[in-house]
Amino acid sequence: MQQMNVLEYLERTAPRVPQKLAFSDGTEGLTFAEVFDQSRAVGSRLAKDGYYNEPVVVFMRKHPKCVPAFFGCVYGGCYYVPIDEEMPRFRIELIFQNLKPRVMICDDDTVEMAKTFDFDGQILIYDQVAQEPIEEAMLAFIRARQLDTDPIYIVFTSGSTGVPKGVVACHRSVIDYIENLSETLGFGEHTVFANQAPLYFDACLKELYPTIKFGATTYIVPHSLFMFPIKLVEYLNEHKVNTVCWVVSALTMISSFKTFEKVKPQYLDTIAFGSEVFPIKQFRLWRQALPEARFTNLYGPTECTGMSCFYHVDRDFELDEAIPVGRPFRNTQILLLDGENKLAEDGAVGEICIRGTCLTLGYYHNFEKTNEVFVQNPLNDRYPELIYRTGDLGKWNERGELVFVSRKDYQIKHMGHRIELGEIEVNVNMLDGIQTSCCIYHKETDKIVLYYVGDMEMKTLVTVLREKLPRYMIPNKVIRLETMPLTANGKLDRVALKNMYESEKKEK
Repeated sequence: MQQMNVLEYLERTAPRVPQKLAFSDGTEGLTFAEVFDQSRAVGSRLAKDGYYNEPVVVFMRKHPKCVPAFFGCVYGGCYYVPIDEEMPRFRIELIFQNLKPRVMICDDDTVEMAKTFDFDGQILIYDQVAQEPIEEAMLAFIRARQLDTDPIYIVFTSGSTGVPKGVVACHRSVIDYIENLSETLGFGEHTVFANQAPLYFDACLKELYPTIKFGATTYIVPHSLFMFPIKLVEYLNEHKVNTVCWVVSALTMISSFKTFEKVKPQYLDTIAFGSEVFPIKQFRLWRQALPEARFTNLYGPTECTGMSCFYHVDRDFELDEAIPVGRPFRNTQILLLDGENKLAEDGAVGEICIRGTCLTLGYYHNFEKTNEVFVQNPLNDRYPELIYRTGDLGKWNERGELVFVSRKDYQIKHMGHRIELGEIEVNVNMLDGIQTSCCIYHKETDKIVLYYVGDMEMKTLVTVLREKLPRYMIPNKVIRLETMPLTANGKLDRVALKNMYESEKKEK
């Protein structure tokens, strides 16, 4: 019988390996039986209190208990919305304005802060509701009404207007994603994950759902360890972690500080990465340290549930090359559309558009933004068919692999030339003495500003770039930083850099 509900993963696994460790932070953990029972207890309490088909905010510290809180919302016929104390308060307030939630699940560490929010709904304490009696008949009644197109979570992404957008995913799209991802990366019962992403990002799907599908184990790595690369690798070794699906910046943080000269991940055999272009210089350090491991580049937007494309790295790349994102998962198609909404010619750059079951339901309470990017397939004039316009630019290479080129909004017009800021970053990142770099464009003054972290002097860097780049691509201003600002999910924070530059200009 075809799977219809993500909870079926847990319901098949928990009876099979009830006492196996499912989720742990290295100190506290939950077995599959505990995840199963606590999830159903949370669902029972939500149902008894009259909540159904509505958002439930989960505001808890990053901890294994978050997982049954999430699944409990689904058992109750609702959809979970993770937020975190690391989020700026202003962002949380905007999310609440969009959601208008009636109920929030907290823990002992977050409940006092929750009481200060502009929220007049019910606050449930996780440790209490996780011990509620399980109402089997009530849960069965809810399950009988659930469809595979019902929402299960909302995650909030950045909005161009500064207002976060809530992406709504359903059972169908998550199952499609997890089945494809698991087959592609070879997950199984013996997989031991290390989770890097905050639990309020869709990136954590790569660990949470395969764990309950196979009876694997996920270690939720304490956020503080990502500031100490040696301790981080020692943590991976202590827990015999064999699989990571991390953003590039988390991996380069380890390699750029010469960590592998002191300690290497002994058990790691599957390394998946995404969200940003992996600088080849740093990627080579990883391959040299783990020559037997399999490396896979993943690509995909939150609006398509998770990752949509993959490439198993099977060859070497020059320093100025980009690792392809490869080809789409099964049941997913990539369309490269040109400016006239036609398929881009072979080798030409086009906007990456995605069609398939992976598409989410759109943005919560925001039909205007939804209709801007979830659009009718312009190649199909016969029946309704939605595609998602990613805003990313890509091209097919001579091997038939998809190559990510840039964001549409990273392509600028400067001194009469079209410039990809990513091309400047690639040339900087390949240099010795450079750990990472990021280019921004200040439109008001028509200036390209390069920020970098590394030992190279700024004057030396400019001199070297003059030998590598056309004159019109040389940054107008170069600034060295001790550390590069990152977003909460580990991507380069270009907005923070733009704000930093604006502040410096005002001070002068």
